[in-house]
Amino acid sequence: MKSAAEIQKIQQELKAKGVKYCLGAYVDIHGIPKGKVVPIDHLEHMAHGSELYTGYALDGLGQKPNDDEIASVPDLDHIIQLPWRPEVAWMPADNTFKGEPYPLNTRVALKRQMAQAAKLGFGFNLGIEAEVFVLKQNEDGTLSVPNPDDKLRKPCYDARGFLDQFTWLDKMATTINDLGWDLYSLDHEDANGQFEFDFKYADGLTTCDRFVFLRLMAKEYARQEGLVATFMPKPFADKTGNGAHFNMSLYDPDSGKNLFACDPQDDPRGLGLTELGYHFIGGVIKHGKALCAVYSPTVNSYKRLVRQGDMPYFTWAPVFNSFGSNNRTNSVRVPMGGGRCESRNADGAVNPYLAAALVLAAGLDGVRNKIDPGRPQEDNLYELSEAERAARGIEFLPRTLAEALDAFEADPFVVEALGQELRDEFLKYKRQEWTAYHQTISAWEIERYSHLF
Repeated sequence: MKSAAEIQKIQQELKAKGVKYCLGAYVDIHGIPKGKVVPIDHLEHMAHGSELYTGYALDGLGQKPNDDEIASVPDLDHIIQLPWRPEVAWMPADNTFKGEPYPLNTRVALKRQMAQAAKLGFGFNLGIEAEVFVLKQNEDGTLSVPNPDDKLRKPCYDARGFLDQFTWLDKMATTINDLGWDLYSLDHEDANGQFEFDFKYADGLTTCDRFVFLRLMAKEYARQEGLVATFMPKPFADKTGNGAHFNMSLYDPDSGKNLFACDPQDDPRGLGLTELGYHFIGGVIKHGKALCAVYSPTVNSYKRLVRQGDMPYFTWAPVFNSFGSNNRTNSVRVPMGGGRCESRNADGAVNPYLAAALVLAAGLDGVRNKIDPGRPQEDNLYELSEAERAARGIEFLPRTLAEALDAFEADPFVVEALGQELRDEFLKYKRQEWTAYHQTISAWEIERYSHLF
């Protein structure tokens, strides 16, 4: 908690920038921002937990109607002044209950795991690759690519498609850099109407804050253009989906040195990764099926995690619980040059705090127990036979949300990492989502069965 003098200084700096209101934003179990707004003169009260919430009114906070209220405390070290509404300062927040961190808050869960890493002498760096569709909403509510001429079979890196959305892209890119995130690449992605933004990694908490804000910002700037930005994992059956690949490493908190990085010549497996990095991957693979539930947390997610599906070529989406070098058919990849590992089954619907907390805990389990992930897989795993995959011990990741939830529930490590309450709350809401999906009659079912029987 900052002192009164420190809070007053922040308050005056924000006023000088034109800020009139403070929005303390925590996220629900789905990673959706929630919060209250106070006038800038009441920032000190907000910083001490003045804003109270009825937890029963929100998904995933584990409260009943008769429970006491939950407070929200803004993180004053991660303030973002809204570029499109500079009167408002956005502040990621943590929930507290009777003065203590609330264990069902996913940002609190990530901070707890980062503290565990610190006890072992590690900091946690994370980069998230943000993929997003920018689409037109039709009168009947369906979504379509805004430019009907954007119909290349393989539109990845398409220059014309990029320039078609230059106004929106320029707003996004300019703002990302103005915020100090260091955007180093952006492109037209593998589907029509899809784009990717890559900005510099940071500590795990900062990157998750930024990803939550980026989703909010993308939607606002798309709205200004009369369009819809969606991070939905798979909006179209015949196009690739939205990933949110997690790029991870551990570092020395004193020197900042990347503890995963080494010269590939010093790595017997040749990937430029230290034994610490391999052990971290070993933990991620060991708990890979359980992790899938938080990396890919929706019914729609598993329509992305297919080898080909309704597409004319491979999707690039990971379907195997495996790791390899610069080979995108593995769920965990060591990109060219080494020094980090990339989990590829995270998608745009991810609650980044929850997923980061669980994958960090999995990696630390691998570090503590020196789990060897085996040899890296270099082949196109999509094309191996079932017998060849079985001989190598390569298992499929869950193929539905229900399978992922079963794996999440069956792995005792999840309770150790998240606590019983948060684990149970996630399961409750996601089981409800699966049930609701199966109680819905789809257009596909009507078309297929109404005249057949």
